[in-house]
Parts: sequence; C-alpha cells; structure tokens
Amino acid sequence: MSGSSKAIWEEMNRLVLEIERHDRAYYELDQPLITDAEYDSLFRRLQTLEEEHPELASPHSPTKRVGGKALEQFQKSKHGVPMLSLANALNQEEWQAFDERLHRFLEASPEKEFEYFAELKFDGLSINLTYENGLLTRAATRGDGETGEDVTENIKTIRSIPLKLRTSTPPRKIEIRGEIVLPIESFLELNREQSQRGEKAFANPRNAAAGSLRQLDSKITASRPLTGFFYGVGEVSGFTLPKTISAFEDMLLEWGFPVGNQKRICKGSASVLDFYREIETIRDSLPFEIDGVVVKLNAFSEQQTAGFIARSPRGMIAFKFPPKKSVTLIEDIQVQVGRTGALTPVAIVSPVNVSGVIVKRATLHNQDEIDRKDIRIGDHVVIQRAGDVIPEVVEVLKERRRGDERRFRIPDACPVCGSGVVRAEGEAVSRCSGRNCIAKLKERIKHFAQKDALNIEGLGDKIVDQWVDEGLIKHLHDLYDLTYDDLISLEGFADKSVRKILNAIDASRTPELYRLIFGLGIRHVGETTAKLLALRFKTIGNLSAANRDLLLDVDGVGEEMASSVQDYFSNQEHREELEILLSKIQPVEPKSSGKAQIFEGKTFVLTGTLPNMGRSEAEKIIEDHGGKVSGSVSKKTSFVLAGEEAGSKLEKARSLGVPVIDEAGFQELLRGH
Repeated sequence: MSGSSKAIWEEMNRLVLEIERHDRAYYELDQPLITDAEYDSLFRRLQTLEEEHPELASPHSPTKRVGGKALEQFQKSKHGVPMLSLANALNQEEWQAFDERLHRFLEASPEKEFEYFAELKFDGLSINLTYENGLLTRAATRGDGETGEDVTENIKTIRSIPLKLRTSTPPRKIEIRGEIVLPIESFLELNREQSQRGEKAFANPRNAAAGSLRQLDSKITASRPLTGFFYGVGEVSGFTLPKTISAFEDMLLEWGFPVGNQKRICKGSASVLDFYREIETIRDSLPFEIDGVVVKLNAFSEQQTAGFIARSPRGMIAFKFPPKKSVTLIEDIQVQVGRTGALTPVAIVSPVNVSGVIVKRATLHNQDEIDRKDIRIGDHVVIQRAGDVIPEVVEVLKERRRGDERRFRIPDACPVCGSGVVRAEGEAVSRCSGRNCIAKLKERIKHFAQKDALNIEGLGDKIVDQWVDEGLIKHLHDLYDLTYDDLISLEGFADKSVRKILNAIDASRTPELYRLIFGLGIRHVGETTAKLLALRFKTIGNLSAANRDLLLDVDGVGEEMASSVQDYFSNQEHREELEILLSKIQPVEPKSSGKAQIFEGKTFVLTGTLPNMGRSEAEKIIEDHGGKVSGSVSKKTSFVLAGEEAGSKLEKARSLGVPVIDEAGFQELLRGH
C-alpha cells in the first residue's frame, strides 16, 4: 500500500470509529455528542472517500446501513439452535402455578426463593443474529422456530445493531436473539405518511416493524427508524457464557447491543409480582409496545436443569398483561353472513386504539348477547380485544346515554340476498335460508381454500369476493373451470399472477381426504374430526352413505355432529355440487405410514404436558401406528395419555374406568409390539 493510500485508509478507519461512537451515543444512550449537521458532514466525507477508493472500504462501514440492491425474494436460513416459544401466564394464579411447578421439578423446598431475571416483553418481530469472529454474518427471522428468512441486508440498515462486536475476544460463533421494534411515535408518523400516499396503514407497531424489516428493497427498511432489544442466545462455540442472564445482558451491552432499561433481578415469586405491577402502571408511558414481562431463572445452570416442555423452555415464562380496554361510540350495527348462513351482528365504532391496534369494528355475537347487554346504536361502550385478537364489546356506559340511542334487531330477511331468516329452536344464531346467497358462497369458498383445507395458495378474501361479484364462481366446483382468459382481464391480474393462481388451483386437485371433508364446511366438523372421519370411512362416498350408528361409532362424534353430517349429505343441493366437484378433483384416501399398525382400533386422548415430547409429536406417532386421537374422553376411549397439569379429562377417564398412561407407559406400549 502506497503512502497516500495508507493515509486515506487510516482516515477512513478513523471516520468509521468516530461515526460508530456517535451512533452509539445517539441511538443507544440517547446522549448525542454533536449536532446533526456535524454528523452529516462526517458521514458524507466517509461516503466520498469510499466512492473514490472502493478497494479500501470496509464491508462493515456505517455507510452500508443506507440499504443496497433490492432482492427478488428472501432465502431460507436454518437456526443453529431452534428458537422456542414461551409459555404464557395470564394472571397471578398462573404465575404462582409456574413458580410451584419449578419447585417440584427442581426438587426445591417450598421455602426456597428462586432468583429470577425479569424484563419487558417487547411486542415486535423476533430476530436471530449470527456473529462469526465478532462480525455479523447473518440475520434471520424466527420463522417456524427451526428455519426463518434471511434478512441480513435489511438488518444492517438498523443503526442500533452492531455490525462488529465491541470486544477483542469475540466468540468463534454466537447467535444473539432479540426483538425488532418500531417506536410508537414513529409508527403513528409512518401511518400518516402511508395515508397521505393513499397506501394501507399498518394495524399496529409490531406489524409495521415486521413489514419494514421484510422489505425486498433494503433502502425502504433503512428509511424507517427501526431498533432492537436483545436478550437471548442460541448456538455458541469458542466461548464460555456468563453464569447468569443478568451478566449475559451486561455483556451484550458492552458488545454494543441495545438492551431494555426496565429489568430486575427478583428474589422469589412475590418480587416478580412487584416488578410486574410496577411495569403495568407505566406501560402506557413507554415509547414501545409491550404486552407483558418475561421472567426467567437467572442462572443458566438452573435453566438447563429445568429443560423443556414441548416447544417451550420450562425455566422461563411470558407473564402477560390483561387485554387493554378502550371506550368508543357505536355508530352503526351491521350484519355479516357466514358460510353456514349464520348472521353475526357487528358494531361499527368510532376508530379507537386498543392494545396498539386501531379498531373500527367489534363483534356483538348474536341477538341474545345484544339484548343481555342492552347494546344500542349511539351507545358509548367499553371494548377490548378478546385474547388480544378479536375486538368485542364488554359493557355499555349507560350513564352516558342522551336519549337518542336506537335499539337493534337482526332483520327477518338476509341483508345480502333478501331470503328469510330462521332461528332453530335451542340455538342463539339466526341464519339465512337462501340457497343462492352470494355472501354464504363467498365464505364457503374462503373456508374451502384455506390452508387447513384445500390450501389454495394466494386465493385470499379479496380475490374470492372479486370472482364471485364478477359472476365467475357460482359454486365451489367452478374454481376448477377457471381459465386464463377468465382472469387476465380482471383488475389486479397480469400474466404472472394469473398463471400462479391457476397453478395453485391445479395443485389442489388431489387433496388428502380429510382436507376435502373439512373444506366442505359441514357444521361442527373441524379439522381433527375430519381426520377421524377420513380414517374411518376411507372415501367420501362411504362417509356420505354412513348411517347414524356408524357415525356415532367414531370417537369424538356425538349426536349433534352426526346429525350435522347426515343433514349435509342428505341435502340435494350439496349432493349435486359434490358430485360435480368430485369429477374435477380426486381426494387421496388415507394411507398407512408403513409402520406397524399396533394401535389400529385404538383411540387415545391426550391431556396435560408430556415431559419429553410435544402433543403434535405424540399425535403423529399414534396416527402413524394406526391409532386415532380424540379431543374428548368417552367409554370408547382406549387410553388417556396424561402429562403434567392434566385436567378434567384425567378425572373423567378415572370415573369411566378408562386406562390412564404416562409418557413412559406410552413408550412401553410402543416397545412391547
């Protein structure tokens, strides 16, 4: 390297270190050392030198954070160690039950107070960062826990995340885990900008963070003020971790990672409760969305001893806050029509923020619920997101009534097709009786195409609405008659999108039998029951011809479900539609797994948490060996497989004299055949 080149290289290195120092002061410590203009001057000088001397530029320069070449798609990235999900405690009793379980499992005396580490549970997008010899080499979303999407180029645009660890003795390899978040103020500003451009607003800060990080063009990600908080570790090699999580987070801070400020080492269960209540009181004043606190055994050694339950570590838990409630005004009540004709009243409310989501609609369930709560158009009401998901009306603020509120009754005629509305004796739901109601048709098609049914990828709600409104689909089987010429002239479709969705429809022509049974939308028949019916009857013809006794002989099928199945197949319209549908698709009969069918004719019910295998794993083993899994205990149940915290199913099994086995007994059954 010539003398001049060396001088330029040294200046570039000095600028990199200087800019990184100011980035840390600004983004992590909130203590800027220079003005924005001075910072911009340093940044532009480094950019200029890198453009003039690209051979001297560092691949980890701060200038790389502005975004690079747009990607065509994200590549898959497998985590070195799976990213597990946390079990939840939804109230004080469940938290104390968690503490008691740990005492039992770790064989600790009841008087022992575990040392817990408690911190905020950020509501963002989980991320896994891989560093090799101190340098960031890969970033991946959580995905399914085993494999995520490679978002390395986008992560590099987030200035609070170090491209290089601040340590002279970095691990050979380490996975650092955390959450990518968008500050609430930034979220509101982003939505204002989206609205001004006529683009769809994000539902909440978490969705905005996820959408911003998953941009194929990293320049878009760079334009949004994302940050992250880090707290976890995955694969580690060539390095010895500290003994506790609190010391580990101190180390993360030294290495350059942002970590949460609100955290505490808690001695015992009561101390955790104190921390939880303190955070709950300041929740609304925090600059980021949180939905609870995370509590972990502070000692890594105790966590390792505690082990795992299914897909969750036994030594940590998410202690969730109760759902937030907000007050709003019911501006109107409208009725939605479902696939079975069910009429559901929905309140149209003045937009209000509930748990970080702008809510404009809330379910009222049925007429009985409206009458019970005396809900009227014009009422001020308290709403919450049930399970933090579905908005519902909790109560009416009757003291705020002015006298002009209007009562509501579900109409006698379907609001979509005008057909009569009927309500069966003993049911709370009113239903449209129309045979050709397009609202019912739309919902049936959406159900038919969903992932757990025929799994027609890309066939979303808007497309279904469009195709039905255009008259392209009048029955389920019309899906399989669509042609290129039918779709290419429609708004929103071009050559590539038409071919893609037609290919997806073609790919669904040979579904597994249970998917078709579930996809038909028979009342009360869910995915699990559909599997049991498929295993028992083998073909759709056998199922349609089954009498009541044969249906009731299937474990988990009761009187109401048997009647529903018979009603469906005795309906002339359904029979005709199914006959045409079966001329276009060929459902695949259930096949043997190739393993010894030692559980053939046996029905299992699972309850509680197994120590070494997840519920889905146990169900698959049972089904692979010819057995069935039911959700309820009856005299026809062969075995109840019970784990920790088994509930009422265990009690019912004992009362009926059904054999109860634990995981060891289950393994013995497998080995004994």
